[in-house]
Amino acid sequence: MPNEETNNTSISDILKHPKCRFEKVTFEQFKKDCHSLESAGALWFADDEEIRRYYDGIRLPQRATQGSAGYDFYTPFPVTFTSNAPATIPTGIRVQLVPGSFLMCVPRSGLGFKFGMKLRNSTGIIDTDYYFADNEGHIMARITTEEPFKLDTGDRFMQGIIVPFFITEDDKPISDERHGGFGSTGGAGK
Repeated sequence: MPNEETNNTSISDILKHPKCRFEKVTFEQFKKDCHSLESAGALWFADDEEIRRYYDGIRLPQRATQGSAGYDFYTPFPVTFTSNAPATIPTGIRVQLVPGSFLMCVPRSGLGFKFGMKLRNSTGIIDTDYYFADNEGHIMARITTEEPFKLDTGDRFMQGIIVPFFITEDDKPISDERHGGFGSTGGAGK
């Protein structure tokens, strides 16, 4: 079992006991990502105590009903969106997936209809090996909207759907390991 402060689950642990599970990233990773967005002018926090309070209140994604396909993600702190200006939400969440699956992240449909909310990259794809990325597999959501609106702490804003995938019989991955976070497996033109 992983320790919340170290997140030391290995690939062999997952293969021995396959399961999907949401977890919090460590406080240090959440704080680092919040400060990174703060230095870019995207967020502002009074101090590390405030970040700790938000971290302690992070809720793991949950399905709303027995028939829901998606796991709702909750905002860890209040977020105000302005028209067509992207905002990034560090969710404080990572996901352990079974081999042969991925997490597809999409905005909640009601927010899309009401405010034109979209994920900046259209659909977020969280691969199985992202769990082991240098940023602890921290799921970050970059969002744009057509209409201004505000989400309060704990509001549902995005859904994650666990989806199986298949590979071709002649599949040959370019690399066996992932080290970086988003975009680490190669960007446009690579």
